[in-house]
Amino acid sequence: MLQAKIKTNWKNLAMVASQQPQKMTIEEYLAWEPLQDLRYEYVNGEVFAMTGGTIPHNDIALNLYTALRPHLRARGCRVNVSDVKVQLTPTSAYYYPDVVVSCDPQDLNARKFIQNPKIIAEVLSPGTSSKDRGEKFTNYLQMPSLQEYLLIDSEKISVERYCRGEGRMWLYYPYTEGDIVTLSSIEFEIAIALLYEDVALGAEAE
Repeated sequence: MLQAKIKTNWKNLAMVASQQPQKMTIEEYLAWEPLQDLRYEYVNGEVFAMTGGTIPHNDIALNLYTALRPHLRARGCRVNVSDVKVQLTPTSAYYYPDVVVSCDPQDLNARKFIQNPKIIAEVLSPGTSSKDRGEKFTNYLQMPSLQEYLLIDSEKISVERYCRGEGRMWLYYPYTEGDIVTLSSIEFEIAIALLYEDVALGAEAE
């Protein structure tokens, strides 16, 4: 999702920012965030407001969720979109992925956050691409439970999949128009056309 630091010129967020410290402990963040009107990610003591995404961004995430849900229900797994945060570790960052899949028993009845994701997907927008490829990429891939990380472009038909290999190795699989995207950790395939079904790309997305 599109992100902005709490320090913003928007009047409503300025009011919120004035009511909380520049730095927070994790305990303070977890107690403070549920009381806010917006969602906030937490990284290194700082909180970052989650602002609205584009319609194509939202449509792509929902297309993936819609395809995954019936497949995962039969496997005893769960899939969530956007409003569910992931805890990297109890003492590190908390993020809101666009789509997250977990098959861990500890997560199936979770109420606050997912701790052991198997798959994370981020839909790339111009404002989020660098963070999804940089900071989030580095942090997500350190999670022992994570098996696959998807980067889905919202401007053109392009999907990148990172799949855990042996040791610290991650395998890279790019997909483009006409391809079938495979998620090997859950034995799932989806035509890339279905991910972009009814999505306005490029100039059409304006």
